[in-house]
Amino acid sequence: MTNHIDEALRALADGDIGRARDAVRDGRTPLAAALAEHLAAARDGSVYDQPAAFEAFIDGGGNVGLYRAVTEALGRVYAEARPASLLDIGCGDGRALRPALASEHAPASVTLVEPSTALLDAAVRALAGYDVDARHTRVEPFAAGLPAGAVFDVAQSTFALHTLPHEVRDRVLADLAGHVGVLAVVEFDVPDLPHASPEHRRFLAEAYERGLAEYDADRELVAQGFLMPVLTGQLVPGATRATWEQPAARWAEQVERAGFTEVRVTRLHDYWWSTAFLLTASGSPTAATPPR
Repeated sequence: MTNHIDEALRALADGDIGRARDAVRDGRTPLAAALAEHLAAARDGSVYDQPAAFEAFIDGGGNVGLYRAVTEALGRVYAEARPASLLDIGCGDGRALRPALASEHAPASVTLVEPSTALLDAAVRALAGYDVDARHTRVEPFAAGLPAGAVFDVAQSTFALHTLPHEVRDRVLADLAGHVGVLAVVEFDVPDLPHASPEHRRFLAEAYERGLAEYDADRELVAQGFLMPVLTGQLVPGATRATWEQPAARWAEQVERAGFTEVRVTRLHDYWWSTAFLLTASGSPTAATPPR
C-alpha cells in the first residue's frame, strides 16, 4: 500500500474529503486514479441504483469463477433439501439463481424479493418459463409481513444480506426462522478489524487494488458506479453505507441467535475481497409445504 493511498483513506475516515482528494491527486495506481475521480465528482447514493455498473462488476473479473462456485453450491443444497418452494432474498438479476435452477432437484416455485426494479425485471426475464412470484420490495417488510402459514422449503441469499445493518439483519433472520426449512446464505468471510485502523486501511487498499486490476475496458464504470461508493461508504462519516460485512463465525452466531439450528459454514471460493463461504441452517417452519 502506498503512503498516498493510506493518507487518503485516513482522511476519508476523518471526514476530510479535501485532504483525501489531495493525497490521490496524481493517481499513480488503479485505486488512486479511481478514488481521485470519485472524490472529484463527489458522487453519492445507492450503488444498486446504477445497475449497469453493478452488472459490469459481476460479469467480469473474479466473479466468473465465484458465481460458478455459487451455482454448484446451491445445486448441492437443492439436492439435499429437495425443495418444492424457494425464496431468493436480494435476487439481483437472477444470475446466481438461473443456472442453479437448471440443477437436478431444483424447486418448481420461486419467490423473488428485490428492491431494484431494473434488477428484478431482469431476473423475471431470465426465469421465463418458471413459476415466479416477483416481489418488488425490501426484505424487511416482506419478512415481517409473512402470514403464519407461509413456508419456503429453502430460503437463499447470495451476497445480499450484508447490505442490511447488523441489527436490521437480526430482525429479518428472526422473522424468517419460523417460515424456512433450510436457510442458505453465501457471503464473504471478512476479517474483523478496528474501523479505520492501520490494519483496516491496509486491508481495504490491498483488496481494492486487486479488485480493480481484474477489470480493463469496464474498469472506470465498475470503479465509479460500484467499487468506489462501496469503499468510501465504509469510511466517510455520514456517507451512504452499502455494506455491513463480518467474519463467517459472526454470521453463524447471528443466524443461530435468530432461531436457526444446525448451522454449518463451508468455504467456497478464494476471491480478491475475501474468501466466499456457504452457510446453511435449519429453520423451524410452523407449517409444511405439501409433498410433491
